[in-house]
Amino acid sequence: MSAAAPPSHPQNGRPLIGGVRESFAPWEDPAQQPLVRFEGVSKAFGDTAAVRDVDLAIFEREFFALLGPSGCGKTTLMRLLAGFETPDAGRLMLGDRDIAADPPHRRPIHMMFQAYALFPHLDVVGNIAFGLKRQGLPRSEIADRVEEMLALTRLTGLGRRKVDQLSGGQRQRVALARALAPRPRILLLDEPMAALDKKLREETRFELMALQQRLGMTFMIVTHDQDEAMVVADRIAVMREGRIVQVGRPTEVYEAPADRETAGFIGDINLFKGQVSAVDHGQVALKTPEGAFVAEGQAAPGARAWIGVRPEKIVVHAEPPPPGANVLAGVIHDYGYLGDWTTYLVELPGGRRITAARANVARAAARPLGCGDPVWLTFAPDAAVVLVR
Repeated sequence: MSAAAPPSHPQNGRPLIGGVRESFAPWEDPAQQPLVRFEGVSKAFGDTAAVRDVDLAIFEREFFALLGPSGCGKTTLMRLLAGFETPDAGRLMLGDRDIAADPPHRRPIHMMFQAYALFPHLDVVGNIAFGLKRQGLPRSEIADRVEEMLALTRLTGLGRRKVDQLSGGQRQRVALARALAPRPRILLLDEPMAALDKKLREETRFELMALQQRLGMTFMIVTHDQDEAMVVADRIAVMREGRIVQVGRPTEVYEAPADRETAGFIGDINLFKGQVSAVDHGQVALKTPEGAFVAEGQAAPGARAWIGVRPEKIVVHAEPPPPGANVLAGVIHDYGYLGDWTTYLVELPGGRRITAARANVARAAARPLGCGDPVWLTFAPDAAVVLVR
């Protein structure tokens, strides 16, 4: 079922994807039934368990991301859904039907491969039409569908070019058009932007989001790129060693990671290990070798825990701040200028080095901080997260 097109910006006509996605949360509605359900799904290759007892629900029109390091099982999970692998255990439900034994061509699911797998002897039109011809569609319908895909993926006028006459971004769009042309219910994207340069990747992310909203289709993307998953996905499933360790909106996974490994994989984080000295109205006090800190969260008094704080949540002061909680003094050991941000590596009195980031909101700082300068670092209790594992 197609979704209504997202509202447009009143000045430039571009789709306002963020507002539409913010209100999209079928997983929070008990009356909504998932489109796809993995129920206790496992898959091993010899003695290696690639997927371990996975339970997962994906909803109609959702842009879902499987995120994790190489070898975590995310591609195997996608291939199980595509039908290129068969689960050793569990059920794979599409609606109310178990499709685990169905071959790929019997599933309303198409996959765009990382290497694109385009046919070099065919032109753009031939590549897009290939799957439609195999379906036995009438010639006129194939022609109409190809023209629709050319327009949808901004390839109009390039239909008669061969693959080797296209740029990397154009080849990617041909592969996308070919996967979309049969109008599958679910489109699987295996590291679709891995071959693109940084600027083109960033542009393509928003194009992909707008396309998914326009089509009202369910997309699942596999990636090891945290930024990519954070930008495009409605929800992210973080995978590790064949298991799903956390599922949530990008903001939930980033701001409230399930454990230290997830916190470290999704962006940068400074972790302070210590013992809980007090818990009061949702605030946890922790004594650590670096000092006493307070953060919002839950932990048992006397328990071992960690306080995690992202570099951008830390405020860098050139002068001592007023007395208060969560203050660290140190010396700048090194720094890196990134244009919009400057990242500082700050050495604490005990020798430990932590990372802080400072936004470059002015064109030039009145007094730029440099190596050897003393600094004071502060962070608010609600800017940190308490982790118990």
